[in-house]
Amino acid sequence: MAKKDIDWANLGFGYQVTDKRYVTNYKDGKWDDGAIIDDPNIVLNECAGVFQYAQTCFEGLKAYTTEDGHIVTFRPDLNAERMDQSCERLEMPVLPKGRFIEAVKEVVAANEDWVPPYGSGATLYIRPYMMGTNPVIGVKPADEYQFRILVTPVGPYFKGGAKPLTIKISDFDRAAPHGTGHIKAGLNYAMSLHAIVTAHKEGYDENMYLDPATRSKVEETGGANFLFVTKDGKVVTPKSDSILPSITRRSLMIVAEKYLGLTVEHREVFLDELPDMAECGLCGTAAVISPVGCIVDHGREIRLPSGMTEMGPITKKLYDTLTGIQMGRIEAPKGWICTIK
Repeated sequence: MAKKDIDWANLGFGYQVTDKRYVTNYKDGKWDDGAIIDDPNIVLNECAGVFQYAQTCFEGLKAYTTEDGHIVTFRPDLNAERMDQSCERLEMPVLPKGRFIEAVKEVVAANEDWVPPYGSGATLYIRPYMMGTNPVIGVKPADEYQFRILVTPVGPYFKGGAKPLTIKISDFDRAAPHGTGHIKAGLNYAMSLHAIVTAHKEGYDENMYLDPATRSKVEETGGANFLFVTKDGKVVTPKSDSILPSITRRSLMIVAEKYLGLTVEHREVFLDELPDMAECGLCGTAAVISPVGCIVDHGREIRLPSGMTEMGPITKKLYDTLTGIQMGRIEAPKGWICTIK
């Protein structure tokens, strides 16, 4: 199948309507069989649970064209697991076992010509999401739900590629309601919009959220986990019950230890440690790893020794190794790569 006529190398991170999407509905206590459909529009009652009580959650993963021409996705079993956790936390029905991965395969295969070619720097972003669809006016879970998957080709999440970002210590607490940082819910992200818009207006690329109790420990940004490299070469990621368990971050920790032979620590990271760090990056599905060059704490600049112009050496090795695994250039650990076509 011929690829779409798109300038893949200059693609931004945005939404384009593709040909097909997946949809399945939950009613009377069970899911239907699901289908690939053409219509990108959703029609719901004005009182649908998703509108009244924000009963919705989502996931994010990508499909890639590998060096040998296969279309694959990366660790979708962990996205399925996290989707189940989000649904359980929000009193939403989980999908039948295996349905998530099968739906991902179906929708990517149905949009094969939208998957960017190998070496273009672009990927096919996959957005599974679920919402309460029947009218709900009392505070209670919906009775009916719709699960959908849309796909869209995307370029880099942060403009400028590997150029290090400048981020600020946020004046806002992490947006996730207490105890829900570990889920991907629409409400969590909507609540972070004011903080990120404020940061952008002030000239920063992102926020660094601190723990709300003491404001002394690093948590995450609005859409990515932090990863640090100490001056003696250890890879450190912050530990907190309110941080989203990033699949990319967890994968990078394995890459650091098993592929690069580095010492890895998943622990609390204190704000006063940051001047002693050699490198910093933001990691997630959309960004993979984006380097951070400067952290601004209310006027005080903390500049990472890796500099403001390029990715630090260990961050670069982590990025190259993980993307090499995803693109088929480097052998992956068992179960990491799901071949679609």
